[in-house]
Amino acid sequence: MDLLTILTPLVAGVALGYFLRKRRKLSLNKATFWIIIILIFSLGFSMGSNNKLLISFPHVGLKTIVMLFLTLFFSIIFVKIARKVVNLQ
Repeated sequence: MDLLTILTPLVAGVALGYFLRKRRKLSLNKATFWIIIILIFSLGFSMGSNNKLLISFPHVGLKTIVMLFLTLFFSIIFVKIARKVVNLQ
C-alpha cells in the first residue's frame, strides 16, 4: 500500500468537510465507532491467523506491553497539553 492510497481519501474528506461545514452537521459518531470496531476485529483476525506472529509473542511480549503503556501515557499527556494550548477546557 502506498502513501497516495492513504492520503487521497484523507484529503478528499478534509476538503468535503471544509466546503460543507456551513450546512447541517452530519453526525458520523456511530459509523466511526463501528468502523473502528471492524478494523480492530480484522487486525485481531490477521494476528490470530499468522503462526509466525503467534510464536514470536512470548519473546516480544514485555517490550510490547512497555511500548503500549508509554504510548498511552504520552498520548494522554500531549492531548492535555494541546487542549490547554488551544483552550478546549
